[in-house]
Amino acid sequence: MTVIIAITGALAILGLAVIFGADVVGVLVQRSVYADLDDRTLVQVVGRGHYYADRRMPAIGIPATVLTALTTAAAFLWGTTLSGILSAAGLVLLVTWLLVYARLAKPINTAMTAAALADEVPADARALQARWDSLLPLRVALNGITIALLAATLFLL
Repeated sequence: MTVIIAITGALAILGLAVIFGADVVGVLVQRSVYADLDDRTLVQVVGRGHYYADRRMPAIGIPATVLTALTTAAAFLWGTTLSGILSAAGLVLLVTWLLVYARLAKPINTAMTAAALADEVPADARALQARWDSLLPLRVALNGITIALLAATLFLL
């Protein structure tokens, strides 16, 4: 039965790694690029990026979240107590990531997407982007630690 933990955990890690990578690119590259753009271009690039990401990334994030939960359940059922605790801690961090996204980042995505599609530039476009950028280090940390905890879970098999 540990094979179930290994499969669900590995697939969860792969899905979370996609999202982690996107957030890391945001921290390392996109913030600097966006700072060099004029406001209209910023809104178009960011808004259209969110338009596509908000439609496509759930196909990765939802299965990764379900697989993380399945890994946790399987680790408690067939793994060690420690593997269950580690994967559960990862699941808590992932749910925290989801709350940060849903409550803080997603409203900004929606505003920037609407502005881009309407070919408008909100007066607070830079402030919106600065707020979104400020969430990235927390998102990277939450997701990165989740991935590490899942990897530790698999290591304990």
